[in-house]
Amino acid sequence: MAAKIKIATTSLAGCFGCHMSFLDIDERLLKLADIVEFDRSPLTDIEHCGPCDIGLIEGGVCNSENVHVLREFRSHCKILVAVGACAINGGLPALRNFFKLEDCLLEAYQDGIGVDNPQIPNDPELPLLLDKVRPVHEIVKIDYFMPGCPPSADVFWTYLNALIEGRDPNLPYELVHYD
Repeated sequence: MAAKIKIATTSLAGCFGCHMSFLDIDERLLKLADIVEFDRSPLTDIEHCGPCDIGLIEGGVCNSENVHVLREFRSHCKILVAVGACAINGGLPALRNFFKLEDCLLEAYQDGIGVDNPQIPNDPELPLLLDKVRPVHEIVKIDYFMPGCPPSADVFWTYLNALIEGRDPNLPYELVHYD
């Protein structure tokens, strides 16, 4: 019996909606579990990814910890897929790119409506913010891009099956149109 294909996932700066959509493949997860082994994912309690065949990365890159996690994840994945708008182009977190980082921090922690005890967090345990939110391909090599915000469960299913079968994913129009 051939070894199962290993799949891992991780999330950076985003809403975790892509992971929720992945879980929305529902009972098809059982079919998937028959042919793959899940490493780091919402289905396991594995903190650091081991060597895997397919990695799914959700979210943009907004701080030093995201950069570290992304580079480490890339080093363990034979194939890395940028999943969703945040990973592909920064998504909603990248809306802060239109403002100076200092202005964002002042609005959120000092000058904003309803701010009590105004102070910008300055704990050495907090990861340093990047000047801009970056798409993942600006930090590491990405092999494939899965569109959507979030991609639907059917997009995940179609994409993963193609990769597992050794084919380049080709999404039919019905799965990616929004009209």
